[in-house]
Amino acid sequence: MVMADGSTSSENYKRIPNIGFTNLFINGDFVHSISGKTFETIDPSTKQVIANIAQGDKEDVDLAVKAARQAFDDGCWPRMPGYMRGKIMNKFADLIDENIEELALLETLDAGKVFSFETTVDIPSISKELRYFAGAADKIHGKTLKLSSEFQGYTLLEPIGVVGLIIPWNFPSAMFILKCAPALAAGCTMVVKPAEQAPLPALYLAHLAKLAGIPDGVLNVVTGLGHIAGAAVASHMDIDSVSFTGSTEVGRRIMQASATSNLKTVSLELGGKSPLIIFDDADVDQAADLALFGSLANKGEICVCSSRVFVQEGIYDELMKKLVEKAKTWIVGDPFDPSTCQGPQVDKKQYERVLSYIDHGKREGATLLIGGKPCGDEGYFIEPTIFENVADDSLIARDEIFGPVMAVMKFKTVEEVIKRGNATSYGLAAGIVTNDLNIANRVSRSIRAGIVWINCYHNFDSGCPIGGYKMSGFGKDHGMEALQKYIKTKAVVTPIYDSPWL
Repeated sequence: MVMADGSTSSENYKRIPNIGFTNLFINGDFVHSISGKTFETIDPSTKQVIANIAQGDKEDVDLAVKAARQAFDDGCWPRMPGYMRGKIMNKFADLIDENIEELALLETLDAGKVFSFETTVDIPSISKELRYFAGAADKIHGKTLKLSSEFQGYTLLEPIGVVGLIIPWNFPSAMFILKCAPALAAGCTMVVKPAEQAPLPALYLAHLAKLAGIPDGVLNVVTGLGHIAGAAVASHMDIDSVSFTGSTEVGRRIMQASATSNLKTVSLELGGKSPLIIFDDADVDQAADLALFGSLANKGEICVCSSRVFVQEGIYDELMKKLVEKAKTWIVGDPFDPSTCQGPQVDKKQYERVLSYIDHGKREGATLLIGGKPCGDEGYFIEPTIFENVADDSLIARDEIFGPVMAVMKFKTVEEVIKRGNATSYGLAAGIVTNDLNIANRVSRSIRAGIVWINCYHNFDSGCPIGGYKMSGFGKDHGMEALQKYIKTKAVVTPIYDSPWL
């Protein structure tokens, strides 16, 4: 593949000044794993090895937790005034802004993300997230209680302690900050376990956190395999809470680990099979754009991906024609090329998983309108794929594929589409495209999902909470609600003697 600047993909490794951050980050230092073992991280565009990463095991997690526990029990971070924590977090955000290109390069090489999107949207958004919670750090407080007898009471909002943050590979930097920012603001210390498919951004962010002045032991990063290092975090007896984003299958295991260890609190942001519902009065061109963006953005590797598209029968034929026309212009290829819309799937396993679901769709009788095949001479690239005549009970309509696959279904009435839209075990997100306010209000209140976008899609914001219903999990990211995962409410009651009023 040839980049926009004429260089090859491998030449871009030379442009990364700190690719050397490949070891565990524990107690403020980059250290080798105790075992000395490593694992390879791969560029999905070329299948080339980028680097060998330290493979943390249970013993390494123990060291990281010990550092985090000491930093919480005896260190300055939870005892620091909130505005001082916020000041350091703002410095962290400044350093991210100064290193946007380095982080974008790591995301593109390690996870196959489109470089132009990373530099203009994804990485800039994480510094905003940090600044949002930096501003919240000195606004975490309890309230005075009105009691019914001669006592006075108030509540304290206390940092929950040491938290384990297990993050996915689809948005490595964004998910790192999404979890760390509210935990830092609350005064917690943490052990981060990044996904083994894309560990480099987390290690670089740990480096920036150190430069920003976050004290040693407050933020630790243990790279390694999920079933070893991730499992050690989930079951650790000295971790007070775990926040996880990933598959529903692994989310179940984390809940089980909590139940069989110390009953740590758990928050889960899991899978989705989100409906995008397009009504007859929608602008067809806008609706087609939203459907493509909702389904294909980030090569479909988004938990809120609108992989089920319901189109009302009055505009169905026109919209399908428009969808195919626009999909033909969707450029798949080198993620460093500014014209590229879609890069490769993150690794071989995910690539083969997506292709297997496309084969299921064909076998189950859905009509393949466009795509459905691998593309490119190297790397894990898949054509944008659109199916119609998809049965509601088919695999491609039920399972989270996590790839560039759209299933389109026709509907007649509002009542029908509400029922079909809710006929899923997931409940993470939904979209509605209509110019009728009454329909928008009715459907948004009827769909069981944590966020509903009306005439837009993938519009995330630091101040807008997102989280799941049903098997999409529980607990919120973004917004002030995210702080609730990292604080405990304590009530304090004292008697009142001879008070002139109650």
